[in-house]
Amino acid sequence: MVKPTKSGGARATAKQGPSESEIGEPAAQVLRRFRLVFNAVKTHFQQVEKKAGVGGAQLWALSIVRARPGIGVNDLAKAMDVHQSTASNLVKTLVDRGLVATGKNGPDRRTVQLNILPPAATVLRRAPGPLAGVLPQALASLDAATLARLDADLAKLITALDADERAANIPLGQ
Repeated sequence: MVKPTKSGGARATAKQGPSESEIGEPAAQVLRRFRLVFNAVKTHFQQVEKKAGVGGAQLWALSIVRARPGIGVNDLAKAMDVHQSTASNLVKTLVDRGLVATGKNGPDRRTVQLNILPPAATVLRRAPGPLAGVLPQALASLDAATLARLDADLAKLITALDADERAANIPLGQ
């Protein structure tokens, strides 16, 4: 928003929305519910970091590599529903930390296969579950009709937020 100044110029001002006390009870109730969700996720990631010494996204990636020895980066990205470059960055961090080994031992020598190393097994044993995170687990426990309603309603909220859709492929635990 641009407001005129006394000198005849203009200055930009941020568009001010309603304060929390002005948004109305239905919106305030939904806001409190979002806080509960975000704080549950944040608390879980803090526990993961404290007990396992890795971030939530790293733990999830390790659990997938353990369950699917020899998985490639592209398949890891699909399993986590993240962009391939995000998975590559996770793998690089895990390799640098000595938790994952890479090799080209499969039938297609162009493709890198991932395997956990002994220190990763220790990390996975120490980590609080669920290894994929509390939000994916909770969503997976919902019935199809609830998920469809939630998806449609969140789509409306995302439109109202004018959110950058590219953020959809960035794990919360990163």
